[in-house]
Amino acid sequence: MAHPDKFDLSVLRTLRQQRSLTLQGLSKASGVSVAVISKLERNQQTPSIDTVYRLGRAFGMSATDLLAMAESSLAHRAQEKSHASGEFRFREIRYANTVALLGEAPAGAAISRPEVHHDDTEVCWVLDGRLQLSLPHETFELSGGQSIQFDAIQEHTYAALTAIRFLILHLRKDKRY
Repeated sequence: MAHPDKFDLSVLRTLRQQRSLTLQGLSKASGVSVAVISKLERNQQTPSIDTVYRLGRAFGMSATDLLAMAESSLAHRAQEKSHASGEFRFREIRYANTVALLGEAPAGAAISRPEVHHDDTEVCWVLDGRLQLSLPHETFELSGGQSIQFDAIQEHTYAALTAIRFLILHLRKDKRY
């Protein structure tokens, strides 16, 4: 069982209210008594693993995900870093499962398989200009307002057809089965 000071289970109230559930509705969905849910929401009781499992399932999440929400703050701040790769300039923000890169490049600049890669899903959103993305068996041309998503582990090249401004998101793939 968790130590009461390490988990803030008031997140249960937030989740319950977001789904327009009453205490009785959550009790019925989870099989956990109203009295226990009420005490958990007020951090007056530490739940058993089975209780966390049943409440998590009632919200459509795993017990681990529910505990992670109760364990850490729900908002995290990061400070941007800047770097260059060839003629591409990036402002970057990193979180545990996401990397956001705001990029700019002059016409004619190209970069192959930028440095930030794991087994991620990559989303590229062109904000201004025209960009060419080359994958092993396909090439795409994107203009301002267009985006594309692909498996980032593939070899790929970005080429600026005009001066460009774009956003790249690297989203860590979920490894849990």
